[in-house]
Amino acid sequence: MPEEKRDFYEVLGVSKTAGDDELKKAYRKIAKECHPDLNPNDPAAEKRFKQANEAYEVLSDPEKKARYDQYGHAGVDPAYGAGGPGAGGFGFGDMDLGSIFETFFGSAFGGGGGGRSGARKGDSLRATLVLSFEEAAFGTEKEIAVPRVEECEACSGSGATSSADIETCRECNGAGQVRTATRTVMGMFTSTGPCPACRGRGKTVKNPCAQCKGAGVQRRRAVIKVRVPAGIDDRQTIPLRGQGSAGAGGGPPGDVLVTVSVRPHPLFTREGTAVHMELPLTFTQAALGAEVEVPTLDGRVKYTVPEGTQPGTVFRVKGKGIQSLGSRSRGDQFVHIVVEVPRGLSKRQRELLLEFAAAGEAGNNPKHKSFFDKFK
Repeated sequence: MPEEKRDFYEVLGVSKTAGDDELKKAYRKIAKECHPDLNPNDPAAEKRFKQANEAYEVLSDPEKKARYDQYGHAGVDPAYGAGGPGAGGFGFGDMDLGSIFETFFGSAFGGGGGGRSGARKGDSLRATLVLSFEEAAFGTEKEIAVPRVEECEACSGSGATSSADIETCRECNGAGQVRTATRTVMGMFTSTGPCPACRGRGKTVKNPCAQCKGAGVQRRRAVIKVRVPAGIDDRQTIPLRGQGSAGAGGGPPGDVLVTVSVRPHPLFTREGTAVHMELPLTFTQAALGAEVEVPTLDGRVKYTVPEGTQPGTVFRVKGKGIQSLGSRSRGDQFVHIVVEVPRGLSKRQRELLLEFAAAGEAGNNPKHKSFFDKFK
């Protein structure tokens, strides 16, 4: 007795009101998880993959979807409940599931473009690079050590003791992939996957390399130079293309993604390309004005603080900020004034301050006078 078909909406895990984008997203997810190339010798995955293809083929077609919504499986498959293999009318015929998958995901999983399914890009690696505030601001060159998979030096990645030990795979005739045909009630399905005999390489090895045991690769600690651009910020990432682990089956190497961690600075903080800092002034400097030295990333610069400078006043020093990434322009530095109130006064200092207050201190503090005038 033939197996009862599952509801197409249930197969894709969507509701009957699902739109085209939702249907496509659901199909892509299942197809990517269950494609035979990724799940060799897994009948359950292959079955789910075929069910998803069947469901999407119907629900993505407005006419077939309308018939299915009205009549169920019988509306789109005349053979449903009546016949066996070879009963046409559903519209699949002899279909290559690899072609369907390639439509969505390209030829990376085989089945198109003449590529070999055994070729695979190497793993990308992640690393963290700790920088000082100045190194991030001006750029630098550093070295990092990463453990990665590299091509075996002894066999140049062939996995064999010598070139004479390499033979063309008899199972796939050097193609690196094989096609599998499956007959179902909807017709003949074919799928493409890596050759199990040569693991997609197209070659077999009689005498494996003694150093890598036939793998063609080895894990090593590699020291890589990193050019840090001026203006990079905390938690930003520098991609080093092709510096990751070696690929398999002739595939390209992966990348190294270096995430920057910038140490805090004792004086400066950063906001985009702007640099902020607090400059402490004595009561006398703020009241009378003074020429002070302001630290910047480029060294100290002289700055004249005007008489009567108030706490919280912000001065700008142009062009002393951070360089913009990919540009030579720099932001500004903002100096936030902090006025220190003296503590631990001597007897003489107290007498002088009391004399100052008696001489009419309130007249020099308009905000103080205005504040208390509001209570009158």
